[in-house]
Amino acid sequence: MDLNLAGRRAFISGSTQGIGFAAAEALAAEGVDVVLNGRTAEKVELAVERLREQFPATNPAGIAADFADSESVDLLLAQLGSIDILINNVGIFGLEAFAAITDADWQRYFDINVMSGVRLSRALLPLMLQRGWGRIIFVSSESGVNIPADMVHYGTSKASMIALGNGLAKLTRGTSVTVNTVLGGPTYSDSVDETVRSIAEAQSAPPEAVKQAIIAQNQTTLLERFLDPTEIADLVAFLSSPRSSATNGAAVRADGGVLTAML
Repeated sequence: MDLNLAGRRAFISGSTQGIGFAAAEALAAEGVDVVLNGRTAEKVELAVERLREQFPATNPAGIAADFADSESVDLLLAQLGSIDILINNVGIFGLEAFAAITDADWQRYFDINVMSGVRLSRALLPLMLQRGWGRIIFVSSESGVNIPADMVHYGTSKASMIALGNGLAKLTRGTSVTVNTVLGGPTYSDSVDETVRSIAEAQSAPPEAVKQAIIAQNQTTLLERFLDPTEIADLVAFLSSPRSSATNGAAVRADGGVLTAML
């Protein structure tokens, strides 16, 4: 299916690996010029080169920025230029007992997972409205609906992303700009792979066994496996396109059936 995206320009926060890079690949395959982002210039340059090798007909670029630092975000925005599609993907996660989560931890999670989208959308949404077309997509999680007891800070930040996307969509009434959120399920991204290998090393167990044990603990997943980042990216690409014009203010699931309620 041609998504009618050729010639558009997209920015994806946190896109040197995992879901973010998979989204970059999906959009570049549709002829989109993608601006990648990571915390270090070295990682960004490597990711840009990977994307350029795969899709030489597009013009990928990259800007390094740390979304925990508002000044770094300001510098990014000063360099960014015109953007048709904003993918708010950058995020951090981690297991932590609620009583052990400090104020500083809470602040860091909200700065990166929530305020990144606030700052980018505040700068780019008005320009999309002026031009008459645009897409903003938040990559959230099923954890924003079903808050994990061992990741309350993470789940709460993801719930805030869902609320932010819904609120911003109301600012687009009567336009061809849309704002939507993707609720991803357990996805085997690079960061999850690192976590699995760390647990496996601590337990002197094979990584694949740890991976399967984690999924086995999730009693509601209908797929009974981790999602691949490309499965999230395909939905992101569709929501980025003119073909998704009737979808606005929605939280769309790509969760592998983890959220089993009808609504």
